[in-house]
Amino acid sequence: MVDLTLMVALVIALALFFDFTNGFHDTANAMATPIATGAIKPKNAVALAAVLNLVGAFLSTEVAKTISGGIIREGDGGIQITPVMIFAGLLGAVIWNLITWLLGLPSSSSHALFGGLIGAAIVGAGFGAVDYSVLMSKVILPAFIAPAIALSVAYLATKLAYSITRRHDPDSGDKLPRKRGGFRYAQIFSSSLVALAHGTNDAQKTMGVITLVLISGGFQTVGTGPVFWVVAACAFAIAAGTYAGGWRIIRTMGTGLTDVKPAQGFAAETSTAAAILTSTHLGMALSTTQVASGSVIGSGLGRRGAEVRWGTARRIAGGWLLTLPAAAVMGAAAAAVAATGMIGVTIDGVLGLAIIVFIFFWSRRNRVGHDNAVSNIDNAGGAVRIKKGKSRSARPASARTGEASARPKDKEPSK
Repeated sequence: MVDLTLMVALVIALALFFDFTNGFHDTANAMATPIATGAIKPKNAVALAAVLNLVGAFLSTEVAKTISGGIIREGDGGIQITPVMIFAGLLGAVIWNLITWLLGLPSSSSHALFGGLIGAAIVGAGFGAVDYSVLMSKVILPAFIAPAIALSVAYLATKLAYSITRRHDPDSGDKLPRKRGGFRYAQIFSSSLVALAHGTNDAQKTMGVITLVLISGGFQTVGTGPVFWVVAACAFAIAAGTYAGGWRIIRTMGTGLTDVKPAQGFAAETSTAAAILTSTHLGMALSTTQVASGSVIGSGLGRRGAEVRWGTARRIAGGWLLTLPAAAVMGAAAAAVAATGMIGVTIDGVLGLAIIVFIFFWSRRNRVGHDNAVSNIDNAGGAVRIKKGKSRSARPASARTGEASARPKDKEPSK
């Protein structure tokens, strides 16, 4: 027999760890492109994203309600999902998240969570435990529609950004050098908006899971939303995970799909933020990773001469398709073991911990950090240097020439 209070405590602890993995898994959604263009330094980027994820988590609870009282039926007149099932589902989601992080694959933490919970619920309570209409309207359809919309909007926004900044000589009509350095400043704003939007959507999924386990354990009334301590705990967990970086996925998003320039980075980020904020308002548990990836691809298509690496895009798309069923299988397997009682829960916990530790130590064989996540980028902090460049150009050419001869050779750009 499994002690209910102990089980609820275990689920809350595992849910917060999942929230932490969600944070570092999805840091790239907001910060990969500004890091790649040199708009902001890597460490500053993840710190900014962490703060804004924290703030965003307090702004809405609509998505949390979709999780706690939508996809998995619970409460009076419905099928009770037990804390043991939720524990098994979370374990499947965490393991899949870490596997895809190890591979540098920007898969959906949201779909990993849904898949794990659905697989565990089906094994523990049957197919009737899942509300398939909510699953289709709030998860499956947005998974196909939102990335396509984000791709299209990013494509058009990139075209527009390059069109309105194109310069011609008024007399000859010849093209002049295009000055788009201002987009570096704009990227800091747009990437911040994505980080804030991410907090309003992804942090709430864990709030919903904890609320679900509190309701299923009888510690909270059916039909109620997340209480304040749940909101605060999830906000801090996802912020801590975001600050950890998730540098492997930042590498894939920053340079793996296309070489990002400031104007297209700004277009991609604003498109991503708009899609996420809209889905949060509608209570849709959107995959922010899918939206961000779609926006980056769209911006690559929108910039003339840019190359979209379709091999990487296909690899990411394969991860999208695999995530929900793979996590469901893992959650179902964990639920089958946990159904034997406390011994089964213990076996799940020990095996899960062993897999997590193994993945961590395996990742150290090929370390990716803030210093090597994105190579071949523009000079980090270049937005500041743009201003200095303008002030130099205003001085006489003779003074600049004299300074140039006195100065040592420019250093290589920081990476």
